[in-house]
Amino acid sequence: MKTILFDGVCNLCNGSVNWVIDRDKKNLFHFTALQSAFAKKRLQEIGQADYMDSIVLDDDSQIFTESDAVIRILKHLGGIYSLAVVFLIVPKFIRDFFYRFVAKNRYKWFGKQDVCRIPTPELKAKFME
Repeated sequence: MKTILFDGVCNLCNGSVNWVIDRDKKNLFHFTALQSAFAKKRLQEIGQADYMDSIVLDDDSQIFTESDAVIRILKHLGGIYSLAVVFLIVPKFIRDFFYRFVAKNRYKWFGKQDVCRIPTPELKAKFME
């Protein structure tokens, strides 16, 4: 199972989840907010209990964060998006520098909600609680 853990109050993160859902034709991904009980438990299990400023991809128990997570999500979507793997040639510290810059400013640039995203009834099966 491929589970994307995301900041449930971040507008950019919620928009990104919607974008992935719209393109996940193979129905590969499940989602959970980093603030959820499921995510908190999973992050503790992998020793990353304080990982609240990054998207996390739990890909069949292989954990990817920051730019690695984004690139691998795009790869799994297939098609033109899988070309994102070329960014793996860029050193991780450079990719993650830009990722962290956006992550640090995400609330200021895109805003945030007071509560975590609640999936529609149609999408409920894709979300872990």
